[in-house]
Amino acid sequence: MSSTVPRVTALDTYDIRFPTSRELDGSDAMNPDPDYSAAYLVLRTDAADGAEGHGFTFTIGRGNDVQVAAIGALRAHVVGRPVDELCADPGSLARDLTGDSQLRWLGPEKGVMHMAIGAVVNAAWDLAAKRAGLPLWQLLADAEPEWLVSQVDFRYITDALTPENALRLLRRGRAGAAERRTERLLARGYPGYTTSPGWLGYPDEKLTRLARQAVADGFTQIKLKVGADLHDDIRRMRAARAAVGPGVRIAIDANQRWNVREAIEWTNALAEFDPYWIEEPTSPDDVLGHAAVRRAVAPVKVATGEHVQNRVVFKQLLQADALDVLQIDAARVGGVNENLAILLLAAEYGVPVCPHAGGVGLCELVQHLSMFDYVALSGTTEDRVIEYVGHLHEHFTEPVHIRDGHYGAPLAPGFSATMRPESIARYSYPDGEFWAADRATKDDDGDDGSEGAVA
Repeated sequence: MSSTVPRVTALDTYDIRFPTSRELDGSDAMNPDPDYSAAYLVLRTDAADGAEGHGFTFTIGRGNDVQVAAIGALRAHVVGRPVDELCADPGSLARDLTGDSQLRWLGPEKGVMHMAIGAVVNAAWDLAAKRAGLPLWQLLADAEPEWLVSQVDFRYITDALTPENALRLLRRGRAGAAERRTERLLARGYPGYTTSPGWLGYPDEKLTRLARQAVADGFTQIKLKVGADLHDDIRRMRAARAAVGPGVRIAIDANQRWNVREAIEWTNALAEFDPYWIEEPTSPDDVLGHAAVRRAVAPVKVATGEHVQNRVVFKQLLQADALDVLQIDAARVGGVNENLAILLLAAEYGVPVCPHAGGVGLCELVQHLSMFDYVALSGTTEDRVIEYVGHLHEHFTEPVHIRDGHYGAPLAPGFSATMRPESIARYSYPDGEFWAADRATKDDDGDDGSEGAVA
């Protein structure tokens, strides 16, 4: 390769898994024993500045190797690309990856392959922001509206959002952007809410203790997992409401557990505890089901999005009046470019965006998207919060910073996606230091390690 034109020289992948199931961290009605995992990649370059792009998508254990393989299948589209061209137009990579006709057959634009595309595209944005010397949210907020529109794939969504309307929204969003950035975001941060008290496997004592701690930490909203047993949910909701008092919002999350009728009946049975929203009440693909639930459980709001597969399904949810709260996920869809489309759709329909986070690194990523949305698109944080879960942040070089229930704005260049090398070495599966020692312990105990290693 020519030394005069810096290029991407490698796409390295890593299967990283954490044993969160052992403390029931992350447990819910649909996923009782998750092991939080990251299918992780690094874009290496031969640029003189040594810049790298880091990205990942989130899984919960078994199958993380499948996700890593899907990322590796995209290697030929990335290696050899000129770095300057890639950073100037990440959308060109996104279009090439979604346009590979043979790989597209595995979706199209959904599932493992689409999540792999999102991981690679996000790594390209991390590289671009690092080379620009800016945190991603600021790179996006400072960008010209015309360029941002060029990064969006409008195929399949022009019946809801045209490029002309997107440009209008972005131009409108520039009014007051500088003041919002300096006087509000940098000074105060972006409001968050916490799910840490609400995992379904936690005993009532732990729920109560963590709920009280959340209020003491400045959070004005918490979330509880529900959906396994109604009597247990009533008891847990009663305990949570007693712990936080009437002035703190409690969202509830069924993680797709219910049929439509069951979702309506169960949510209404919990209405006495004033739940703020019911999240993922049924299948994430059931647009009309969500609309039916929304009509039947008001004034409880309906929230969904963490498993919505692409901008097209989000478009339909908005067109069908099927949700009150739209929940983007930084790693579920095709990366920053598709999330720009979804944020623009939400702005067009006037629906607040409250991202899904938690997991491995999802808080680190999605804060950038919400902060861009606030500074340069929606211009408001009213009824908008970013989910926060206090797990695994220590494995990132630039972890989220929470102060008085708010996300502090990241200042370091990039997408906050870089994981510490020692964490990668320790938790790579199956031969990283932790998993090798874990397997040796099982062998010493007479357990062959064939069960229970990951969720």
